[in-house]
Amino acid sequence: MTIVHFATTLKNSCLTPIRDAIDAGGAAGSLKIYTGTIPADCQTAVGTQVLLGTLTFSYPSGTVASGTFTGSAITQDSSADASGTATWARVLSSTSAVVMDIDVTTTGGGGTLQMNTTNIVIGGPILVSAFVITVA
Repeated sequence: MTIVHFATTLKNSCLTPIRDAIDAGGAAGSLKIYTGTIPADCQTAVGTQVLLGTLTFSYPSGTVASGTFTGSAITQDSSADASGTATWARVLSSTSAVVMDIDVTTTGGGGTLQMNTTNIVIGGPILVSAFVITVA
C-alpha cells in the first residue's frame, strides 16, 4: 500500500479551484440531490436517477484551510420534487456547469455531503448538515 501525505499549502492549492468552480459565474452554485447509482463520472448525463430536489450554496460557497474545503451554509429545498432515498448529488456552478458528483450520507455517515436524513418525501424539506472535502 502506498501512503502519501501532502504539505498543507499543496492541499489548499488542490481545494481552492474546487471552491472557485462552485462560485464561478459570480453567484451561488447549487446541489442537485438524486436517487440511484452515481454516474461513472460527472460528464455522464443523469439517466434514470430521480431528482429529489435542488439546494443552493451560499456565495462564496465555503472556505479552504488546513487541507479542508468546508461548505458555508447551504439553503434547504423547502419542497422536495419527489420521494426517494438520496444517494448522490451533482454540484453545479451558478452557470449550471457541472463541478463534481459526490456521495450522500446521513449526518455522521462520512459522506462528502451529509444530510439529516436521506429518506426524502415529496413536498418535504431537504436539509444539509455538512459539505466537506479533505485532502490527506
